[in-house]
Amino acid sequence: SSNRTGSSPLIFILTGIPSLPISSCWMALPLCCLYLLMLLGNCTLLWMIKTDHSLHTPMYYFLSMLSVADLGLSLSTLPTMLAIFWFESTSLRFEACIVQMYFIHSFSVIESGVLVAMAFDRFVAICYPLRYASVLTSSLVTKAGGAIFMRGICVVLPVAVLIKKMPFCRPRVLSHSFCLHQDMLRLVCGDVRVSSLYGLTAVILTKGLDSLTILLSYIMIIRAISSIVSQEAQAKAFSTCISHLCAVLIFYIPLIGLSIIHRFGKRLPPLTHTLLADAYLLVPPVLNPLVYSWKTKQTRRRILILLCWRG
Repeated sequence: SSNRTGSSPLIFILTGIPSLPISSCWMALPLCCLYLLMLLGNCTLLWMIKTDHSLHTPMYYFLSMLSVADLGLSLSTLPTMLAIFWFESTSLRFEACIVQMYFIHSFSVIESGVLVAMAFDRFVAICYPLRYASVLTSSLVTKAGGAIFMRGICVVLPVAVLIKKMPFCRPRVLSHSFCLHQDMLRLVCGDVRVSSLYGLTAVILTKGLDSLTILLSYIMIIRAISSIVSQEAQAKAFSTCISHLCAVLIFYIPLIGLSIIHRFGKRLPPLTHTLLADAYLLVPPVLNPLVYSWKTKQTRRRILILLCWRG
């Protein structure tokens, strides 16, 4: 087995949804609606933040980074998803599969990093409200954003380089409508220990540490909120974190579920793997703008009340 036989290109076959006909409009139409909703929601959110000068604060700068990551994550899967369900085209060249895999995992790491930055923003706003402006300066936000994007770009690059050099067995059928590292790795004919170990290490050092950092931030936030005497003030303080908590849950719950079933759910039906992977990549970009758009006015008002109360 090898990557190429003679001069013929290496081709992967993508899978739609098990037990559902590829050409089914019952899947194609909702899928298009989801992508349109994602584009409309995230672009509207970016436009609001750009045009409304009252939103030119660290919280909303981080929110704009989250929207960019959501757009990148969704647009990475868009070509193959639409090709499968609209045009019944399931084949994808090896090079294109690697590019798609790289962008999916890069934007996923970026989104995880942005969620950490947003948790730090909430921590400073609630625990040290009077120092908020001096701690989260424009320079710090810019540097943090650059570091988050560079981390996503650099951490995933070795994954793509390692898998590009590996031989693949036949049949080269992937389990999803897009290319994921774990899915491609199971089709390799050679030794995958280095690539698998690096992939696992990268996940632990990025999303693993990110989730622990977010958890630690909220432990300190809860301690700070519990020290407030007034229950009404406690409720208002905690309500400023609701949008971020929703974003964290809708990102990490499908991610954790997908990681668990990839390693321990070999006997589960293929539909379970497919639905969790689709939820991991499609649900956060659709729901994040809805959650934050709904909470924008309430959040701003409650932050101002909290700052006045703590002052």
